[in-house]
Amino acid sequence: MRRFVLLAATLTVVSAPAADASQLIDRNASAVTLAVNAEGEALLTYRAGGESKRVLARGAVNAIAPAHGKQQVEFKLDYSGGSGTFGGSCGGYDGPALAWKVTACKAPDGSFWALQAWQRALPNYGLVPSPVQAVWELRLSHWTGETAELTIKTDWAYRRFDHLYGSLTYRDGGVFGFRSTRFGVPLDAFGRNVYVDTFDSAYGPGWKRENSFLTHRRGGTFCYGFYPHGSRPAGRGAKYRATVIGPGVTPDVLWEGPGAGAYDRAADQAANEEQRGAYRDGVCKVN
Repeated sequence: MRRFVLLAATLTVVSAPAADASQLIDRNASAVTLAVNAEGEALLTYRAGGESKRVLARGAVNAIAPAHGKQQVEFKLDYSGGSGTFGGSCGGYDGPALAWKVTACKAPDGSFWALQAWQRALPNYGLVPSPVQAVWELRLSHWTGETAELTIKTDWAYRRFDHLYGSLTYRDGGVFGFRSTRFGVPLDAFGRNVYVDTFDSAYGPGWKRENSFLTHRRGGTFCYGFYPHGSRPAGRGAKYRATVIGPGVTPDVLWEGPGAGAYDRAADQAANEEQRGAYRDGVCKVN
């Protein structure tokens, strides 16, 4: 069991697309199509806000490791859709399984492109979302090789609360940022929040947002306990899932697993030992 220090993300949805990655393209999009040409450009067509839209994306692939003074890779986006005829096509997708997939393809150079959509901005602790909070964000990625890996395990905090611990890594290195607000909102393009949902909990049936929190410095590790929050009950559920925006312009990744179940002292002690060895980040503390 562990106690934790948590910076909970307070999310504000803005009208302009964000410039940090698996890049945000638009919201509540429908009729989405994707084409890619031999020059490494992607053309997205879709409908949003009652309009037909064309967006041309280019200039980015994969991600770089977190580094002070460096700029993370990002797409150059042209919301005019470019000029002339786009002569691209997109081959069948045979890359890794993708969560929240809208469409994906294999480019002529062998790299992968994908569009994913999920509800990033839902309110914490199972509250009913406003229309702005309930939007589905359409996000674009472009990569070669492996995607980020989100590893999460469950145990117990104080013998009675479900608890998650894990890490976000990319190419054997932790994914984390260097600056954030006091609420845990990243202020650079390297930082990442983990968005956790709980299923069939005290909040009600189905999936509800529990919370979101930053990955920690150096190892991209994190920990989270399902405690009561003010008038909201503990969000312990039958199962959990977590989604993270991919580093750079790599795909967003998902983890899903069962709740911790009835307290098991031996299993809890084994989990504590694992965390003492692998999660020495100065934030999560075994108690």
